[in-house]
Amino acid sequence: MLIDTHCHLDAAEFDADRDRVVDAAIAAGVGLIVVPAVDAGNFATVRALAHSRPGIAYALGIHPMYVDRARDDDLASLGREVEAAIADPRFVGIGEIGLDHFVPGLDRDRQLRFFEAQLALAAEFGLPVILHLRRAQDAILKQLRRYRPPGGIAHSFNGSAQQAGQFVDLGFALGFGGAMTFDRALRIRGLAASLPARALVVETDAPDIPPAWLAGGRNEPAETARICAELAALRGESPEAVRAQTGANALRVLPRLAGVAPLA
Repeated sequence: MLIDTHCHLDAAEFDADRDRVVDAAIAAGVGLIVVPAVDAGNFATVRALAHSRPGIAYALGIHPMYVDRARDDDLASLGREVEAAIADPRFVGIGEIGLDHFVPGLDRDRQLRFFEAQLALAAEFGLPVILHLRRAQDAILKQLRRYRPPGGIAHSFNGSAQQAGQFVDLGFALGFGGAMTFDRALRIRGLAASLPARALVVETDAPDIPPAWLAGGRNEPAETARICAELAALRGESPEAVRAQTGANALRVLPRLAGVAPLA
């Protein structure tokens, strides 16, 4: 099954045509879409969106780029939301969480405090995590070894081959999307071509990180199909084989996703 493992379908960029965007994804062969939250203000939004149509799942978490504006009691709110969501088959994990050491001016100590609290929550409930790890792979690996959540997805992976292996050893798949489609993205493309097949999932991060062919335009979950074909070309494999493998990988690392009926 073709699965977009990371799509911000709740974003304002889709307000005018969200149903059309989902219909286009179905037409492109996408079976499931995972929508991660970014802060306490959109917990209810992603949950409602996931229940608005078949094939949409959600995760709950506080993004590292949003912690500076988050309240301390948002962590307690997240804990209550997760406890309530455990009975919800559309709920698949904790995310989008992590660390961002790329954007200047972000409070790294506060990021770390929120990340640690959310990893502890994931470990407590036995839930996988969806990680944001821009320029912070080693710092994140250190905390994963400490808290030991049951795997998940390293979203938009752009680390080294050695770091990739460490994430895989900890039960993670690595997300590849629009950035991989640019000829100049030599490291990402090299990893996509050479990593073990079981390490890979595909994603869009829509509306962000548009692939090369969109020339900076709005990304959409329908692009998962062409992203998957690009991954297959880099690996010298058939699109059908890569679609099946990445779909199986997504279901392995986000096991609750198996209970979500496909898009319709």
